Amino acid sequence: MHRLIGERSLDDSWLDEQDARAAFRDMVRTRRFDERALALQRRGWMSGYPPFTGQEASQVGAAHAMRDDDVLFPTYRSNALQIARGVPMSDILAFRRGRPEYLSDHDVPVFPQAVPIATQIPLATGAGMAANYTEEDHAILVCFGDGATSEGDFHEGLNFAGVFDAPVVFFCENNAWAISMPRERQTASDSIAVKAEAYGFEGVQVDGNDPLAVRETVTEALADAREGSPVLVESLTYRQGAHTTADDPSAYRDDDPDLPEWRVRDPLDRYEEFLRDRGVIDDAFVETVRENAEAELKDAVEWVEDLPPADPDDAFEHAYETLSPALVEQREEMRDFLTRHDPNELEY
Repeated sequence: MHRLIGERSLDDSWLDEQDARAAFRDMVRTRRFDERALALQRRGWMSGYPPFTGQEASQVGAAHAMRDDDVLFPTYRSNALQIARGVPMSDILAFRRGRPEYLSDHDVPVFPQAVPIATQIPLATGAGMAANYTEEDHAILVCFGDGATSEGDFHEGLNFAGVFDAPVVFFCENNAWAISMPRERQTASDSIAVKAEAYGFEGVQVDGNDPLAVRETVTEALADAREGSPVLVESLTYRQGAHTTADDPSAYRDDDPDLPEWRVRDPLDRYEEFLRDRGVIDDAFVETVRENAEAELKDAVEWVEDLPPADPDDAFEHAYETLSPALVEQREEMRDFLTRHDPNELEY
């Protein structure tokens, strides 16, 4: 029931030059976004941020596999996938500054980022079951890390999907670490992909640092899902930086992890080299892509900075129709704190 693609290297299997350039463009855009977001957090522009450098190929490849009507359930590290899917950079930056998640009028079918681990998985399965009930033709792509596979939500979501033939692709980015916990410490399974056997559908494993391979694999998985066969895709990638800006990976991770070179090598460098070798891109194209990414990011940051100050009470407005006594108490504590402190002088 499972198919392990394994140590797949870049090849020409799906090398449409226009698509290949588009993937490179989105990898550059999202890498620059991640670098700038990290720098902004370090100077107090936002309180916290989960870097994704090293996972651009995985996320961009998955985004490019989706049809316009396919629905995305992202996790907190899925920023590259959201941007490549069409969510404006400004929306993600504004969210990190405490604003509602999607301020723009974009029409990308995407749910809010899930910060609690794995809670989005049963929700995605439910959305897939709803699509079946209403006889709609779209599929669902739900993203999560390898650490999420140790949560009960993972098992419940996949079990329901298998029983009810939900049109869902479960996209696990196995970046080798669940914060400080290596994969081999949280599961005895040979892989994440093999876990699909327990739920009666296929699991596949792909080189997550190859955007072409990811796109091909996820495209096939989404097509299967639309036909009533959910799929678990394990994208083998590597988190180059910290889990979040509150994390210090040097405390638990060596600089030279026990992983093959194809998995830890920078995916952007690797892909650029591949495209240059085949004459698909050149210096002029790369320079233009980088300049455009910088201009887009500059506009996004300025747009967010021009927003009026956020109202801290907004965090409580949409939790329940009527606030519980505990939330009323928390809101009052927050208001009292803010009357005694200047938010602009707080250190994150």
